[in-house]
Amino acid sequence: MNMLNFKDKPIVAFVVPTGIGASIGGFAGDASQAAREFAKYFNLIVNPNTVNAACFSGITENMLYTEGWALSQLFKGNITLKPAENNKIGIIFDKEISQEILNVHINTINAVKTVYGCDLAEYEITDEPCKIKFFNTSEGISSGSVLNEKTLVNAGRKLIDKGADVLAVVCKFEEPPEDNYQNGEGVDIVGGVEAIISHYLSRELQVPVVHAPAFEDITITTDIVDAKAAAEYITPTFLPCLLQGLKNAPLISREKVEYNISRKDIKALVMPYNALGSSIVIDAINSGIKVYGVKENKSILNITKEVIKYDDIIIVNTYRECIKILKDSLYE
Repeated sequence: MNMLNFKDKPIVAFVVPTGIGASIGGFAGDASQAAREFAKYFNLIVNPNTVNAACFSGITENMLYTEGWALSQLFKGNITLKPAENNKIGIIFDKEISQEILNVHINTINAVKTVYGCDLAEYEITDEPCKIKFFNTSEGISSGSVLNEKTLVNAGRKLIDKGADVLAVVCKFEEPPEDNYQNGEGVDIVGGVEAIISHYLSRELQVPVVHAPAFEDITITTDIVDAKAAAEYITPTFLPCLLQGLKNAPLISREKVEYNISRKDIKALVMPYNALGSSIVIDAINSGIKVYGVKENKSILNITKEVIKYDDIIIVNTYRECIKILKDSLYE
């Protein structure tokens, strides 16, 4: 395989956490433009939330599409990322999804396979319903629960046994309540539990896992919605962006070999200005990785450098300014 050499340029991690109402990246792929600008100058580690956009994807060939649990383990130094190409993708479907909605997703799989050449191994339907609940906490953060997570693990193991390298998961979700998401305001109420599903399965199965919801009502609105949310309102399924991201997603490895990406290869971490409470921020600082907080990207959180008391964090006004600073420091 003629894979990209991810060490030919500085590696930067560009992260927008899920479910915190980020003004850039809190909707449907709306952080993609900023991430793609960074990718012109650096090889990029991105979390799925940064580039996922329903039937679109902001992924580029020099982005390492890395789910949140693996990202946290990478920054702790517990794993490395093994660059991969044309992964075999297994897909888990919740038993509770109706046959009609399943058929829409199968058509989607075939379309992505035809257009993008993804190597789609097989799909597996869970033995039991997954029973997903989602809600916003009292602080307004998106969260939720999975009442039957073991059935997802069992389906994932079956697919791995059949040769899958990475997994996409589609669970049935009830219709979310009316809110201002389509107007480009508030928090994606389903994003938090999606992250919980991905984190849990990645940890249990030790492979990259990303989730998309399935809704029984697949009616496409004819109303004009905010541009930041528009990608999710023109398609009945959010599966395409997962398959495009997983196609060349790096694999989870415990080997510290030359070609793998380890914590020591990361030169900088870029985060929203007031969402600095993540463990990856603390681990980055403690391991000497420069952390940048971008003021133009704010969330509903109020976790700034002053709150966590880390003076080493560099605050910049815009992503454009951050690129200039990184270019000057990493290419000097």
